[in-house]
Amino acid sequence: MALVVSVALGLAFGASPVRAGLEEIDHVVLFMQENRAFNHYFGTMAGVRGFNDPNVQVNPDGRSVWYQTVDESLSTKTDYLLPWYLNYLGGDWSASTQCMVAGSNGYDANHATLNGDLNNHWAVNNTPWSWGYFKKEDLPVHFAMAEAYTVNDMYQEGQITSTSPNRVTWVSGTINAPGSPTNPNGTGGVYIDNNETPGCETGADGDYSCYPLTWQTTFEVYESIGVTWQVWQDKDNFDDNPNAWFKQYQEAATDSPLYEHGNSFLYTLDDFTAAAANGTLPMVSIIIGQNELSEHPPWMPKDGAWLHQQIFNAVVNSPKYNSTALIVSYDETGGWGDAVLPYHSPEGTQGEWMNDPLGEFGQIFTGPGFRVPAWIVSPWTRGGRVFSERCDHNSQILFVEEWLKAKGYSNYTLDGMVPWRREHMCNYVNAFDFSNPDYSIPDVPVADPPHQDSSGNFDGSSLCQANFSKAQPPVPYGEQTLEDSLFFEDGFKEVVGYLTEGRYLTFEMNGYALSNPSSNANSSGVVSVSNATSNHESISQRWVIHYSQGVESGIFQVSSALDGRWIAQGATLVPAAQEQLATDFQISYLGNGQGYTIQYALPNNTAYLSIQQNGTLTSGNSSPLGFKVYSVSYHS
Repeated sequence: MALVVSVALGLAFGASPVRAGLEEIDHVVLFMQENRAFNHYFGTMAGVRGFNDPNVQVNPDGRSVWYQTVDESLSTKTDYLLPWYLNYLGGDWSASTQCMVAGSNGYDANHATLNGDLNNHWAVNNTPWSWGYFKKEDLPVHFAMAEAYTVNDMYQEGQITSTSPNRVTWVSGTINAPGSPTNPNGTGGVYIDNNETPGCETGADGDYSCYPLTWQTTFEVYESIGVTWQVWQDKDNFDDNPNAWFKQYQEAATDSPLYEHGNSFLYTLDDFTAAAANGTLPMVSIIIGQNELSEHPPWMPKDGAWLHQQIFNAVVNSPKYNSTALIVSYDETGGWGDAVLPYHSPEGTQGEWMNDPLGEFGQIFTGPGFRVPAWIVSPWTRGGRVFSERCDHNSQILFVEEWLKAKGYSNYTLDGMVPWRREHMCNYVNAFDFSNPDYSIPDVPVADPPHQDSSGNFDGSSLCQANFSKAQPPVPYGEQTLEDSLFFEDGFKEVVGYLTEGRYLTFEMNGYALSNPSSNANSSGVVSVSNATSNHESISQRWVIHYSQGVESGIFQVSSALDGRWIAQGATLVPAAQEQLATDFQISYLGNGQGYTIQYALPNNTAYLSIQQNGTLTSGNSSPLGFKVYSVSYHS
């Protein structure tokens, strides 16, 4: 027996059948906030791909991307900057950093930071504050909601640029890049910035960011097939409703659905709360928050937490909670950094690659971009899980399409979505476990109400800036150690969705776990089985998966976290230096609480592994019960 872990992608990459249970959902609520990166918010969270990443990218200079380049214009004390806790000095910094800004979220700054996929110029091409992060104590409400349900740690911004193109992607699946379905001839002007001046901008390769936008949105599809929908917003909406940038909404009659439901202020956030309480939400809701509550720096996370809680409470206390799914996301990183290289299409992919309109970067991919926070609230995503599939803003569109298919609708497909996104971004279906719903409501800390001025306007950020003349803390140049910088919480999360790199994993079945029986890194051995523990903390049961035939092959090689040994044929363990002997495995996600199958990916051996009820590791030709997989974060 060899431990072969190959993750057969099963229901991944948009080729899956409709998952039984989707039809139980009656209401989908989509809520997008502003300008925060995944590691900046959740890099310290237990059980996610964060600061405990065993597969962190190592660049040709031998340094991992944790080490961001620092030049003499920034500091003469060091040539690198590690991730750093923004409130490391204590005192009043925990209050002042709430209203601090980091760097630029613009197209040019983002691509310069990416630095040709080295992803190591956050300090020099954005700012050193871009590499700062918060902890759970700074974001207690965010953490409580994300950890009580299912957090998606591979959710990427749709485009490597600012707010408007990302929100346009959220409702239309495209930014009109050359070769995309909305711009097959490459003459329509790709939308890469926040331009809202009629006409086009002119760059090195022709026109771009033409305004107003003219292609189809999701809501026009929903309207055409009789799906009820509503954009809920107040007038202080930070101009974050993407419908407002489309010509068809601008010119819609005031008694038309596009105006009433998509681009008016007739239905406010208070109306959303009332509709949720009455059980009268439409099928699809999109929520646009207020300026001061958007979390866009310098507007404060703690004020955003209050808005999160109002929406969360409205959903979970609704009489229709048992048929509602709330997907929370952020539009882009806002100049905050993330260490995971954006997963993107091969060079030359239609509708994804283009000549840089600014003439600075040559051939570039438009997206997906860096990771942003995302989580899913519903009875079918309850229980502290991590969803490991690669997603972006298109994934929310794809989820609604899969859901409408399950509800019996037809003609629900958005034609403008770039084919590569439709084929390679998740559709969120695997995040849901319809066989084991949990209708309990978690305890979430009560967020402090945002401060308001005498006229009732939110002004917390203004007060913060007035109270603290310097919101940005001093950068700890030359004072860092890797151990102190890469802080993370101890703990675990059950994994759902097809597997991706970036986590320490345990594989468990029938109360047992696959184990490394010794810690002699230079010797051979055999994979064994030992009793699983309630907290999944045993380092001998901890494994790391490594792509061996491409990131979408579902084929992995497996090493032990205990001593770095690889699993080879015959379930033998070989020293780390003998990586060439490692065996390929395929690990398939079964969905709906059934776990994962582990199967040899060898020409002469495709047997499945399983652990019998007596603790015996066996292999056979039939697919066994699935392994439970846990993503674990422990300092031991």
